[in-house]
Amino acid sequence: MMVLAQIVLAQSLLEPDLGLIVWIGITFLAFLFVLKKFAWGPITEALTTREQNISDSLEQAEKALTEARQLQADNTKARREAEAQAQGVLREAREEAERIRTVEVDKTRSQIQQMQDTAQSEIEREKQSALNSLRQEVADLAISAAEKILRENLDADRQKKIVSDFLKDLPKN
Repeated sequence: MMVLAQIVLAQSLLEPDLGLIVWIGITFLAFLFVLKKFAWGPITEALTTREQNISDSLEQAEKALTEARQLQADNTKARREAEAQAQGVLREAREEAERIRTVEVDKTRSQIQQMQDTAQSEIEREKQSALNSLRQEVADLAISAAEKILRENLDADRQKKIVSDFLKDLPKN
């Protein structure tokens, strides 16, 4: 009997039952309706919202990346300009230092030349003074010599010859 009951049960499972099919279909449709209303709607709405959030986040990330690249380019440009400006300042400082050095060298050379000229003038003046003093002494000596000659009673021709020889022997400087 048990075998028979099992066969009947197996046979009833293999035969289609129209009522059961209809009820399963209605239950399935009711399940789909409830699923759509309480599950699919909120799930798809949440997915749409999440997709929109992700899309917005990607756009913001792209904008931030673009801004970061622009800032980097601006910073690079500003750094290059600052470096160029610093090089210009250094170049101007070197040129100014060279100009000041040249001016100072020229000024020093001018002062040295002026000192040399002053010293040369002083030497020349002292030389002339010494020569004038020497000439004065020579003249005094000549007069003294002439007095001695006159005292000895020499004739005029002999006196002139002595003075003339004496003057020839004196240096011309």
